[in-house]
Amino acid sequence: MVIDTKPPARNLGRRERKRRETATHLAATAFRLFDALGYEAVTMERIAAEADVAKGTLYNYFPVKETILAHQFREEIAAGMASHHDALARLPGFAAKMRYLLRASAEWNRSRRAYLPHYLRFRMTVTNYGEGRPLREEYQSGTYRILEALFREGQSAGDVRRDLSPQHLAATFEFMLSGEVMRWLNQPSMDLTKHFELALDLLLNGAAAPNPAVRTGARPATHEAARRRRKR
Repeated sequence: MVIDTKPPARNLGRRERKRRETATHLAATAFRLFDALGYEAVTMERIAAEADVAKGTLYNYFPVKETILAHQFREEIAAGMASHHDALARLPGFAAKMRYLLRASAEWNRSRRAYLPHYLRFRMTVTNYGEGRPLREEYQSGTYRILEALFREGQSAGDVRRDLSPQHLAATFEFMLSGEVMRWLNQPSMDLTKHFELALDLLLNGAAAPNPAVRTGARPATHEAARRRRKR
C-alpha cells in the first residue's frame, strides 16, 4: 500500500521545488526556536529574523504560526508513512493495517505533545462548519488523507462497508481520534495507544451491547415479556 501525503518532488517544477525548500527551511528554523524557547515565546518576527527572510516572505508561506505546526506535522507524517511502507504491505487486512498505524500515531503524538494543544485549538477555529468546503490543505496534518486511503483500500478488499464514502469514514474517524488526543492531553496518565485501539473497535463493531439471545439461543427479553403477558 502506498499513501502519498504530498506529490513527489521529482514531479514538481523548479518554482514549486524552490517553494518547498523555502517552506522547509522556515519550518526547521521555527522549530529550533520553539524547542529552545518554547512555542508561545517565539514570535513570527523572531522566526523571520532567524531564517534571514523578510517578514512578508514568512507570512506568504505561513499566515499564522500554527500553520508552521501543520506543515511540520505533514512532513513528519509523510516521512513516517514512507518508513512504515514495507511493514504495512505485509499485514493482512484493513484492521491489522489500521492498528499498526494507530500504534505508530500514538508514539508520534507523544513526541509532539507540547505542540498539540496549539494545533488542535487552531484546527477547531478554522474548520468550515456548515460551509460545505474542505479544510485548506495548509491547515491539515496529513492524517485525513492517510485514513481516506486506508478506508478506500479496505472497501476495495471487502473489509469495509461501501455505502459510506471513504471521505465520510475518514472524517468521522479522524474526529474520533482527535477526541482521544484531547482527552489524553487533559489526562496525561491515559494510555493513548489503548484508547486509539478502543476507538477503532468502536468504529468497527459499534457501541451496542452484544445480544445475549444471539449468543445463547434464548428468546429476547421483549419477546419473553410479551409471552408472559399473553398468559395472564
